Amino acid sequence: MNLKNTSTLCALGVLGLMAQAAHADDSSTIKVGAGIDYTTGNYGTSTTTDITQVPVIFGYDIDRWSFKLDVPYIHVTGADNVIPGIGPVKNSNPKGRGHGKGNASGSTTPTTETAGSASGLGDITAAATYEAYRDTSAQFGIDVTGKIKFGTADADKGLGTGKNDYSFAVDSYKGFGKWTVFGGVSYTWLGSSQYLRLNDVFGANVGASYKLDTHSSFGAYYDYREKASDTSFARNELTGYYAYKFAAGWKAQAYVTKGFTDGSPDWGVGATVAYSF
Repeated sequence: MNLKNTSTLCALGVLGLMAQAAHADDSSTIKVGAGIDYTTGNYGTSTTTDITQVPVIFGYDIDRWSFKLDVPYIHVTGADNVIPGIGPVKNSNPKGRGHGKGNASGSTTPTTETAGSASGLGDITAAATYEAYRDTSAQFGIDVTGKIKFGTADADKGLGTGKNDYSFAVDSYKGFGKWTVFGGVSYTWLGSSQYLRLNDVFGANVGASYKLDTHSSFGAYYDYREKASDTSFARNELTGYYAYKFAAGWKAQAYVTKGFTDGSPDWGVGATVAYSF
């Protein structure tokens, strides 16, 4: 069974982890998946920001190790100071989604909130999880995860920060028959630039899942992360999901997310399909 860091990933990545917890019988070592994730919210601004991501996910499991690579395409429409994966933050980049920002004196420092649209490659993430402890009879386990988010998204388009992030997480789970409870903590070193000054952040998550039968499960989890800068907000989100194995090697998942602070989207939905072999 593999659980990785949830508090530093988008809801889409977390959903895949909980599906693994609910389907521990999957012995395949290579996994390929794709999905779509849509979120919308005001993030404390006067503009609604819509973010659509289409990730392609690759995984490889061997012994107690699990490796994952997430390559997303992203489209963003909304305020230039809302950065995917970060939320609202002071952004002094003169080439942001607002285009042509500046004041009458010719300064490149933005003075007002602007909005626009942009698309392109998102931030590629790579993660390695080690199953540090497992007691099958007690249905209990502990995982540790290291993750790198590469700054491949175009910062000038407001698709990302343009810098690498590094995360470390410890997650655990405990089964009670068809029920599984899980939770974890994480710490992320966020990369700053001359336009975005970010803090390192602590995160935590807790949730539960229920296995309906050998093919399906559902569950929910709560996700928290500290605010990424002095001018931003903490993230508080609740996500519910349903996972279904519809054929040999095939798994589908769908979820809905509700945010409770200006650091989170107002709501979001998404789905993934994955094949294991």
